[in-house]
Parts: sequence; C-alpha cells; structure tokens
Amino acid sequence: MKLYGYWRSSATYRIRIVLALKGVDYDYVPVNLLAGDQREHDHVSRQPQGLVPAFETSNGAILTQSLAIAEYLDEVIPEPALLPKDAVARAHARAIAATLACEAQPFMNLRIQKYLRKERAFSDDAMADWLGRWVGGAMKAAESLIDPDGPFAAGPMPGLADAFIVPQVYGATRFGVDMATMPRMQRVVEACAALEPFQIAHPDNQPDKPAD
Repeated sequence: MKLYGYWRSSATYRIRIVLALKGVDYDYVPVNLLAGDQREHDHVSRQPQGLVPAFETSNGAILTQSLAIAEYLDEVIPEPALLPKDAVARAHARAIAATLACEAQPFMNLRIQKYLRKERAFSDDAMADWLGRWVGGAMKAAESLIDPDGPFAAGPMPGLADAFIVPQVYGATRFGVDMATMPRMQRVVEACAALEPFQIAHPDNQPDKPAD
C-alpha cells in the first residue's frame, strides 16, 4: 500500500491517522504542494484534480478523496472499527466527517487561498474573516454532533470522526480560527493526543516536514 500526500495536508493527515489506528504498514510518497508536485503528470494520473491524498491499494488500485479512502480501509481491515456499533452514533460520525471534509477544510486549501489573495486581493484581515465565517461556521455545526460525554467524538474508542476532527483543528488553529466556542473538539484533540496512532500521524513527525 502507498499513500501519496503532503505532511501538512489535513486530508492526508486523516488517512495517516486511519492507517495508524488500523496498524497498517504502508509506503509514504511525499507530494510537495509548495513545489507544485501535485500538478506533475505522474500525480495527476493518480489524482485527476491534482490534490492529495491518493492511495494505492495492495492490488494496485488508486483511490482518491479521504472519506472514500477511510471507508475503504474500514471495509478491508474491519478491526479496529472506525464506526461505533450504535446506528445513531454511526450516522453522527459520518456527518461529522462529511461536514469537516466537504464544508470546512476546502476553504483552507492552498489553491483557494492563493486565488483569493492573488485574484481577489484579499488582505490578511479579509482572509481571517473569510476563514472565520466559513471554516468556523462548518466546524461549529460539526461540534454540535460530537458526543457531549466524550472523551471521543462518537463512541468509546477513537474512530472516523476523531480522524477528521484532529487534522481540522490542527489546520484551523494554524489559520487563526477561533476555537473558544468549540470545547468538544478541543476535548477530542486532547484525548487523541495521548494516543500513539495520533502521535505517529502528526505532521511534525512526517519525513517530508522541512527542517526547522
């Protein structure tokens, strides 16, 4: 198995967490987004949008989109399960993951920010307002679905929702999104930070992280 990704990509981070939770050995192939590797023919042939991650299965199939990759891994490697047994909790976990992947994280994408700054002349203040409105708004919606009793988002063990929350909070914090009104997400991040799979998957521990 191979994971094509970038050390600071939220979407790649999700799949690193899932792979670590599942205890899967895989090869990591860095795609340097700042250098434009995602636009090279080899990568576009794997991921037609020129995004990360892309995932190559053990039989050579190429998968894209982090939610689809996570669900594939949960189907072919069912234990430990990414989704809780309770049907309502499962639905909440899926909704949290989908909200963050589809409604929050895209607004933080490098290509979106480059467009807004270059083509729309967004100032730093305008960018902060944009991120707070759209990223923060979607995250607050996901916050309302998190199990209030915790410590994890949707069940007694970390799973799909947690694998999407942790990277989202990492990215949102980096971009200055106010997390003060999202105590459940902060609780989930704190609980996950103590676990080895999340430590292994953290951006700071990736081979393509630039030297300080």
